[in-house]
Amino acid sequence: MTTTATFEPTLESLRARPLPAWYDDAKLGIFIHWSLSSVPGFATRDREIGELMRECYDDFLPLSPYSEWYENALKFHDSPSARHHRETYGDRPYAAFQADWEAGLEHWKPEEWAARFARAGARYVVLVTKHHDGYCLWPSKLAHPTRPGWHCPRDVVGEFAAAVRAEGMRFGIYYSGGIDWSFNPTPVRNLIEFMASMPRGPYPAHAEAQVRELIERVAPDILWNDIAWPTRPAPLYRLFADYYNSVPEGLVNDRWLADGPLFSALRFPPLAALANALLRRSVRRGKTSSTPPPVPHCDFQTPEYAVFPDIRRRKWEGVRGMDKSFGFNRTSRDEDFLTQQELIESLVDIVSKNGNLLLNVGPRGEDATIPDPQLQRLEWLGQWLDSNGEAIYGTRPWTRAAGETTDGRSLRFTRKADRLYAIVLGSASPPNLTLRGVCARPSSEVTLLGRGPVRWEQRGEDLRVALGAPLPNSPAHALEIPLPGG
Repeated sequence: MTTTATFEPTLESLRARPLPAWYDDAKLGIFIHWSLSSVPGFATRDREIGELMRECYDDFLPLSPYSEWYENALKFHDSPSARHHRETYGDRPYAAFQADWEAGLEHWKPEEWAARFARAGARYVVLVTKHHDGYCLWPSKLAHPTRPGWHCPRDVVGEFAAAVRAEGMRFGIYYSGGIDWSFNPTPVRNLIEFMASMPRGPYPAHAEAQVRELIERVAPDILWNDIAWPTRPAPLYRLFADYYNSVPEGLVNDRWLADGPLFSALRFPPLAALANALLRRSVRRGKTSSTPPPVPHCDFQTPEYAVFPDIRRRKWEGVRGMDKSFGFNRTSRDEDFLTQQELIESLVDIVSKNGNLLLNVGPRGEDATIPDPQLQRLEWLGQWLDSNGEAIYGTRPWTRAAGETTDGRSLRFTRKADRLYAIVLGSASPPNLTLRGVCARPSSEVTLLGRGPVRWEQRGEDLRVALGAPLPNSPAHALEIPLPGG
């Protein structure tokens, strides 16, 4: 989609804009968490974030498996991160990691990163330009009122944007708009304290100015904000309109809950305590959602470490790390990472339900390299998509996302014009498969992607295909089936 429309800072104008087709076609993006916390690269690894929140809601953030939360965890004397820090670094302050991280840039090869992501089959990349610690990965011209020089002197954002686009991919930016510990260093233990800690004072103007600075510098294809947004709705809608007018095919995610009465109420201790009690009860009953709360305007939703059970009308993006963290966690073990089967099935399942997969890469801070377990998973994606990408890229949901064969094998469906793609999950495959509730166009050719045509016959409402020789070992196999009426 290319548009020359002029957008106004109103919900009516913003909502009239269709979803850019490139994003709907892309299906796979790479997320990059890489900042000062990547130097210590430490977090607990025994539980995923959802499990941890259910089991110890009141104090789950100091125990977070997200290594990018290291600075907050250090503020709690008995947290595992604080104990690790004392044993490893003594009384060294978190800000001192800036020198280590910037020295590690001597080893950084942005073109090599971009080439690897392109070979993995990614169609876009989202770089964390500023996480919760407030450190910026570009030489911002905006003076920080409390931490002078709290940014990288090298233009990491600009260099990487150029490298990504040179490989034919789109480039997006993540920005932590709702939280910035360099403006508000208050320790946070749970969700309500977290939401109540959104900085005020000079921060809202500073955050908006930085996002506008990034738009001017790199014209990002995605504005991926996190947590919330510190201004009121009116200036936020002006930001959206200006962005759309500047980047006609740009998108914004759903984590832009604007400052207002809710955040003011959470700063009042009695109301915060009540909200915490209600949320604690909901979390323990498993009734909370990993999807951010609804906002007046967004282009796509971003559930984290979770997926939807069925096809969604609104476009969405499944966001997750390869292990239990987004930032590099040197304590992660093999069993903490997605297996090849889990990785491919995750991609296929998300795409079948109108989603994209935004898979995180967490490079090391000391030498700007991507750890081998992560590189291996990028290779797995590329190898599978080389043969089966036709069933993924540019597709749309069918009438249903899932199905099964008569012998109980799981199927996922995607569609492209008059062609249905039935993706058989699981590496083992018998000589013959019967797909329940699938009909092919008479006298057409059914194809096994990566192998060629296969024999088939219609048996009532089911489709029987003869695969012939044993198939190569793969996490999933895709059949292209011409639909009746094509």
